[in-house]
Amino acid sequence: MADNVASLFRGTAAHSPSMAALARESDGVGPIDFCTPCNPYFPTPGMFDELAGRLREIITYYPSSADTITAELCSLLQLPPSCVAMGNGSTELITWIDHLLVRESLAIPVPTFGRWTDQPMETGKRVDMFPLMESNGFALDPAQYIEFIRARGTKVAVICNPNNPDGGFLSRRTVVNFMDQLQDLDLIVIDESFLEFADAENDPSVVEEAVLRPNVIVLRSLGKNFGLHGIRFGYLVANPALAGKIRSMLPKWNLNSFAETVVFMLKEHGAEYMESLHLVRRDRLDMARQLSALPGLTVYPSQGNFLFVRLPVGAEGTVVRDRLLAEHRILVRECGNKIGSSSRFLRLVVRPQTDVRRLVSGLEQVLYGSRRGAAVPELGTGNSYSSGTAAVDRLVSETNGAGIPGLAAQAAAMPSLPPAQTWPGPPPSQAPSGMPGLVPAPAPAAAAASMMPPQQPAAPMPMPMPMPMPTPAPQQQPMPAVAQMPGVAQMPGAAQMQPAQMQPAALMQPAQMQPAAQMQQMQQMQQMQQAPMSPVPQAPSPALQAQARSMQPPRQAPAMPAMAPAPAAGLGQTGMPGLRNRGLTAAQVRGRTEPEPTPTPQPTGWPAAGAMYNQVG
Repeated sequence: MADNVASLFRGTAAHSPSMAALARESDGVGPIDFCTPCNPYFPTPGMFDELAGRLREIITYYPSSADTITAELCSLLQLPPSCVAMGNGSTELITWIDHLLVRESLAIPVPTFGRWTDQPMETGKRVDMFPLMESNGFALDPAQYIEFIRARGTKVAVICNPNNPDGGFLSRRTVVNFMDQLQDLDLIVIDESFLEFADAENDPSVVEEAVLRPNVIVLRSLGKNFGLHGIRFGYLVANPALAGKIRSMLPKWNLNSFAETVVFMLKEHGAEYMESLHLVRRDRLDMARQLSALPGLTVYPSQGNFLFVRLPVGAEGTVVRDRLLAEHRILVRECGNKIGSSSRFLRLVVRPQTDVRRLVSGLEQVLYGSRRGAAVPELGTGNSYSSGTAAVDRLVSETNGAGIPGLAAQAAAMPSLPPAQTWPGPPPSQAPSGMPGLVPAPAPAAAAASMMPPQQPAAPMPMPMPMPMPTPAPQQQPMPAVAQMPGVAQMPGAAQMQPAQMQPAALMQPAQMQPAAQMQQMQQMQQMQQAPMSPVPQAPSPALQAQARSMQPPRQAPAMPAMAPAPAAGLGQTGMPGLRNRGLTAAQVRGRTEPEPTPTPQPTGWPAAGAMYNQVG
C-alpha cells in the first residue's frame, strides 16, 4: 500500500478514498478507520448476523415506499410523520434544502461539514462564511454570528451542533435564543447529525421547536448514530409545510431495502443502542486523555464522536496521514481541504481503547521517532497536494520567531528602519492564515509574485553599515484577524483559495547582494572597526546608499489591502490554554466550566422525542 498512498488520495473526489478502495489495495483487508465518524458499537454482532441471514431477500426485492419506512421510524421516535422527511443520507436532504428553500445566500460557520459550503456554491448562491478561530478554541459566539448575518443581509443561517470537525457544542437554550433573534429569516437549519453522542446536557435537541416554528429545519443522521454509513439514511424534522415540501420532491424509492430492514429492527434493540452511546462517550474521554499526553499535540473539547487535534510545530498533516496509513495501517482525516482549517489539523474518530493505543503508538513513531518528548523532527517536504502551514511553522520555530535563518543575530544589532523602509505585512507570528473572508490583493497572483524580492542566499549575508536615523520608526500595526471582524464575509469563489497561496511576511527577503558590493562593504566595515569612532555620524557612501535603496521592498502595491485595525488572533496561536502539555479533564472535553453534575439514570428503552409530538401530530 505504501507505494499507492498518494495516488489513492489524489484519485478521489472525496476527502479520503473509500474503505472498499483501500481494501482492494491491501488484499481485501482495510485499515483501522479513524476517519469515518460512525458508532463502532452498533449494530450489535447479533444484528449483523440477522442482516447477513436475510441478505438474499434484502437485495432481491424492492423496498416499501418511503412513507411506510418513515411511519415506522416516527413511531419509534414519537414524531408526527407529517413533520418528517427521510432521505438517502443527510446529503440528499441538504441538496433539496438548497434547491427549494435557499434563494440568495446562506451563512455557515467554518470549518464545518463541506456540503454546507459546497452545495450552495454549486447552485450559484452566495455563501457567507463566519470563521471560527483557533485562538478561541473554535467555539462559536452566537451573538457575533448574528451580527455577521445581519451585516451581510443573509437569508438562510445554518448551525451544526455539535460542529464537524471540532465538536463544538451549544446548549439548547442558546440555540433557541438564536432562532428567536432570527425568526425573520427565510430559513434556519440546525444540523444535529452528531447530537446523540453529546452528554453536556440531558435533552439538547431542538426538534420540538422545529415542529412549531415556520422557518426552522432540524437535520438528523441515522448512519452515524447506528454505525451504518453504507446504508445512507437520515431525516429532517420541520413544520408540516416545510417537511411536506421536501418530501414531495424525493423519489418514490429513495430509501433502499437495507434501510427498511434496519428501521424495522430497531424497536427490538433500544437498550443496546443506548449502551453503545454510553461506550462512545466513555471512549471519547479516554482517547482525549491519551492524545493530550503527546508532546506538542493540542486536543480541542468535543461533544461529537470525534476529536479535533492540532499537530505539533513542524508536522505536515498530509505526511502524517500518509505515513500512518502506509506504515501502521491507520486511516485518519487530514483537514487541509476544509475551508477555515489547514493540514496542521486532524479529525480523529472515537474508537475502542485497543484501537486508540495503536493510534497513539503510530503517532509517537511518526511524530517523534524514537525520541518521545524531543523536538519534532522534519517529516519531509510534503506532497504537492498539501495545503498546510508546516513550512511557516518550521521557519518560525528554527529562528525563535525572528524570521529568516542566519539573520536573527544581525538583525538585533541593526537600528530601526525609517517608515519608508518598513517591511510590508504583519510580523511572522501574525502572518495571514488564509482564513475565509480575507480579500486577496488587487494584483494577480503572478504579478504579486514578480514584485517580491529574490530569495535569500544560503550563506549569511553581511549587513550594511548602519545609517544615521533622524527619527525612530513607528511600530508596525498587525494585520487584523478575521474572527474579530464580524462584518467580513467570504466572497463568492474565495473558497477555492488555499492557505498556501497566502505568502507570509516572514518569507519576504531583501534583495540579493552582488559579490563586488559584498567585498566592498566588508572592507569598509573592517576599516571602521580599526578606526576610532567619530562623534559626528558620517554620511554613507553613494554605493551604500544605492545598496540600501535596493533592499527596500517594492512600493507599487501594498502587501495586503487596507483593513480596519482589530486585535490579531489567528492560526499561529496555540488555541485553548492548558491543553498542549497535559491531559484533559472530563469537564474540559465536554466543554464545561462548572463542576460535573451528578449523572442521572438513563432510560433502558428506545430514546423518544417526548409525548409532546403526539399532541402535535
